[in-house]
Amino acid sequence: MSALADGGFQVFGLTPWPLAFWLAAIFLAGIVRGYSGFGFSALCVASLTLVLPPAEVVPVILVLEVAASVGMLPQVWRDVDWRALAWLILGAVAATPFGVIFLAQVPADAARVAISLLVLAACGLLLLGYMFRRDHGAKGILATGCISGLVNGVGAVGGLPVVIFLLASAASAAATRALLVAYLLLTDVYATGLTLSQGLLTWELIGRWVIALPALFLDIALGNRHFLKAPPESFRRFTLSLLIVLALLGLLRALLI
Repeated sequence: MSALADGGFQVFGLTPWPLAFWLAAIFLAGIVRGYSGFGFSALCVASLTLVLPPAEVVPVILVLEVAASVGMLPQVWRDVDWRALAWLILGAVAATPFGVIFLAQVPADAARVAISLLVLAACGLLLLGYMFRRDHGAKGILATGCISGLVNGVGAVGGLPVVIFLLASAASAAATRALLVAYLLLTDVYATGLTLSQGLLTWELIGRWVIALPALFLDIALGNRHFLKAPPESFRRFTLSLLIVLALLGLLRALLI
């Protein structure tokens, strides 16, 4: 678990300060995940890649995302709209390859800037009170899944279009959160399978996952407790604010890093 290398104490390849930063980032992002049902990956990757290579961050965060969703699923099970989930997954699976193809043709940073600007524009409309005038049904949900798949293939932020669609609909806070948890569980299991097939998850990274789990499950419990106590309108405000923060982080990453 630990070793002396280059004169320093290490835990699974992390010296004390990066280790502390690793746990603090996961702790804060985990509370957000427990409350809102999304945002964990984007917050962790944006912060942790400041001190660690992406190849050491993304595989572990994906597995932590799966653990977070598994931990939250019993709490939200009754509120999951399984029919909507099926249409979302169908659209995402169908469209993700096209997003990957698009990414191969367009610079990644340009794609991230475009996605971030679109998210900010959608948030602006939602802040101004825009809501869908009618239920878009299966076609609207399928289209949202397709957009999510495209965005996921291009920028690995496929959950954001789903959040925007749900906020613009008449979905309750509990239904929105539940659908996000179930949707992210399935998409993250798929992404984790890809990382395993490529040999990206080493034993050292698995060790980092293990030491982060206690903090993560504590976070989920704290975030869930706050969700149960908070009024529905505060969930909407927080979710919109989080979307804006994530879009701005995407812009900064594309323009400055």
